[in-house]
Amino acid sequence: MTPMGDDAMGAAAMPGACVGEARPRSGLRAMVVEDETRLAGLIGSYLERDGFEVSLVHDGREAVDTAREVDPDVVVLDLGLPGLDGIEVCRRLRTFSDAYVVMLTARSEEVDTLIGLSVGADDYMTKPFSPRELMARVQAMLRRPRQPGAVEALEGRRTFGALVIDPLGRDVWLSGAPVALTRTEFDLLVTLSERPRMAFSRRQLIEAVWGPAWVGDEHLVDVHIGHLRRKLEDDATQGRFVRTVRGVGYRMGVGQ
Repeated sequence: MTPMGDDAMGAAAMPGACVGEARPRSGLRAMVVEDETRLAGLIGSYLERDGFEVSLVHDGREAVDTAREVDPDVVVLDLGLPGLDGIEVCRRLRTFSDAYVVMLTARSEEVDTLIGLSVGADDYMTKPFSPRELMARVQAMLRRPRQPGAVEALEGRRTFGALVIDPLGRDVWLSGAPVALTRTEFDLLVTLSERPRMAFSRRQLIEAVWGPAWVGDEHLVDVHIGHLRRKLEDDATQGRFVRTVRGVGYRMGVGQ
């Protein structure tokens, strides 16, 4: 399916996979996993214009192997793929990669979105879409702090009962055991723990984690909070670590 946009069909020639070559000046790698070759090439050309080294993959099983080889910073992942579908690809990626993942789907049913996000996707877009909007979302994700030195005022570990958060090391422990969080889950937890007495609205969390330029359904926050709670062995009724504030959003619990 051809994406919408005033320049959607004016893209450069399809870029080839760049496996094994030196990184470009930006030092960023992107992997586009899309079985529609024309659309994959269009997305790849926009990413290349932004300085990414791009790998194009058209099969789910190949996507997992390629991700291990090129170690991408960003993955644009279609839901409907031959071999393995996008959900299974994302699930496997999350066992060895913390790349930002944008899921693409031709289906508008909410369940597909929720399932995709529950396995670790950071964002989603429904076809048809504007390549410029996709790039805006990718850039918004990349503007989020990813190196300890880029985060201001995050000195020291934070303790909430059995939960310990190390913002500088980007580590989390629960009852002494490490907890594996995606970048988005960790960034949400750090944001909440910065001001534990503050009730954050969904919009405030969107702006802090995804960036003020992000446009989409703010209930995206609820999905990631739900996944975070499962990993912290918490739930909405207990709210030990992440508490729901009715009519507002979320805040940290004291961890009792």
